[in-house]
Amino acid sequence: MTSVAPTNADLAMADTTLAQPGQPAGRAPRRFTVNLRQSGIYVAFALIVLLFTVLTDGAMLQPQNISNIIVQNSYILILAIGMILIIIAGHIDLSVGSVVAVTGAITAVLTVNMGAPWPLAMVITLIAGALIGAWQGYWIAYFGIPAFIVTLAGMLLFRALTLTVLGNQGIGPFPEEIRTLSNGFTQGYLGNVGLGPLGGADLFSLLVGITAVAGIAITQWRTRAARLGYHQAVDPLPTFLAKIALAAFLVLGIVVQLARFRNLPWVLVLLAALVLGYSLLMNRAVFGRQIYAVGGNLQAAVLSGVKVKSNVFWIFVNMGVLSALAGIIFAGRLNQAGPTAGNQFELDAIAAAFIGGAAVQGGVGKVVGAITGGLIMGVINNGMSLIGAPSEQVMLVKGLVLLAAVAFDVWTKRRAGAAR
Repeated sequence: MTSVAPTNADLAMADTTLAQPGQPAGRAPRRFTVNLRQSGIYVAFALIVLLFTVLTDGAMLQPQNISNIIVQNSYILILAIGMILIIIAGHIDLSVGSVVAVTGAITAVLTVNMGAPWPLAMVITLIAGALIGAWQGYWIAYFGIPAFIVTLAGMLLFRALTLTVLGNQGIGPFPEEIRTLSNGFTQGYLGNVGLGPLGGADLFSLLVGITAVAGIAITQWRTRAARLGYHQAVDPLPTFLAKIALAAFLVLGIVVQLARFRNLPWVLVLLAALVLGYSLLMNRAVFGRQIYAVGGNLQAAVLSGVKVKSNVFWIFVNMGVLSALAGIIFAGRLNQAGPTAGNQFELDAIAAAFIGGAAVQGGVGKVVGAITGGLIMGVINNGMSLIGAPSEQVMLVKGLVLLAAVAFDVWTKRRAGAAR
C-alpha cells in the first residue's frame, strides 16, 4: 500500500485546522473567510458575463447564444480537462492541436473514404489518440526528455502527418451520427411545460437540471459533513447554503435557457459526464491524489512510493485520448476534416487551465476551474463578436486576461509566503 505525499493544498488545509487563541484544539475556527485563489475565478467569470450582457443589451444571455457558446467551445473544454491534469503534474503539452487535426483526419478517412461504420471509426480514432499519447509519454516519463521538447516535436510531427493524409484538401461529409454528437440536441422526450412569461421549455431538460442541482447539493453536503468529522475548517452554514443556492441558480438558469431553445446539446451531456468523472478521479481516487503529489513535491512523492513515471505516462495517454475525442467533435462540427484543423488549440487549452487556477509550478488546479477558464475565453470571444470588435482586439483582451490570471497566481503565492 503506497502513501501519498501531502500536496500544497493539503498542507494549507492542515494549517487552517490549528487551534486559534481561545478555541479548543482540533476545532476549526468559525469565521467567514474567502479563498481568493479558489473563488476569484468564479467571481471574474460572473463579472465578465455581466459586462458583456450589458454591452450587448442582453444578447449574451439569450437561449441561442448560450447554446452557441457551449457548442462552439466544446472541443477546447475537452482539451482543457486533459491539460489541467498535465499541468497539475508539472508538465505541458504543445501537441494537442496537431493531434486534434490528425485524429480528425483518421476519422474522415475511415468513415468517408473507407466506408467504415461510425462506431468502429470512433473506437479506432480513440485508440490512435491513446497510442500518440503513449508515444509522447514514453519519451517524457521513461526517457527523461522534457515535455516541452517532446510535445513541441509532436506538434510538428503530427501536423506533417495530417498534411500527408489530407494534402491541401478536406475530407467530408461525415456520417449524421458524428454530426449529431457535435451539433445535435436531445429530443423532447416528455414534451414541453409552460414557464409563464418565459414561454415553453422542454420538461426532460428541466428535470435533468433539477437532478444535477440535487446531486451538487448532496455531494457538497456530504463533503462538508466529512470535513467536520475530521475537525477540518469549513464554511459557516449560511455561507455554505449561499454557495449552493448560487450554484443552483446558475445551473438552472442555463438549463432553462437551453430548454427554451433546442434542448440540451449532446456535447454538453458528454462534457458533463467528463467533468463528473474526472473530478471524482482527481478528488477521490488514489491516482488523482498522486498526480497532485507529483506536481506539488516530486521528491516527496518518490520517497512516498508514488510510481511517478507510470503516472506521468498515463496522463499523456489520457491527453491523447481526449485530443482524439476533441478531434472527432471538431471535425463533426465542421462536417469535414481539414489540414488546418486544431491551429492554436493548444494555446487555448493551456490558457483555460491557467485562467482556471492552475499553478505554473504544478500541484494546484481543478477540473471545474479549467472548464471555467475555457468558458471565460469562450465568453470573451463570443461577447467581442457580438459587439463587433475586430480580431486584434479579441486577441489583446485574451492575452491580458491570461497574463492577469498568472500574475494573480504569483501574487497569492507571495502573499501566502509573507503571511507565514
